[in-house]
Amino acid sequence: MDTRWVVYIMKCVDGTLYTGITTDIDRRLDEHNNSKKAAVYTQGRRPITLHYLEGPMTKSEALKREIQIKNTTKQQKEAMKNVEGEVNDD
Repeated sequence: MDTRWVVYIMKCVDGTLYTGITTDIDRRLDEHNNSKKAAVYTQGRRPITLHYLEGPMTKSEALKREIQIKNTTKQQKEAMKNVEGEVNDD
């Protein structure tokens, strides 16, 4: 079973949030900030910072969790912050 996947929320410079999954969070953050491989949504909203990280898990689990997070409100996503020393209470 491949359990190297993580779910992340990135915060854009305009305050919006972007949710996705990856196997390499450092590479993905760099792509969101510096590459054309970034999601079209984030390309015009740089710089992007990591807001929330959850995992590791299987790809299937990550995809399901991504959908769950995308179906929450912005306020709920804001409350999930667990990066930069803040811990998620989940």
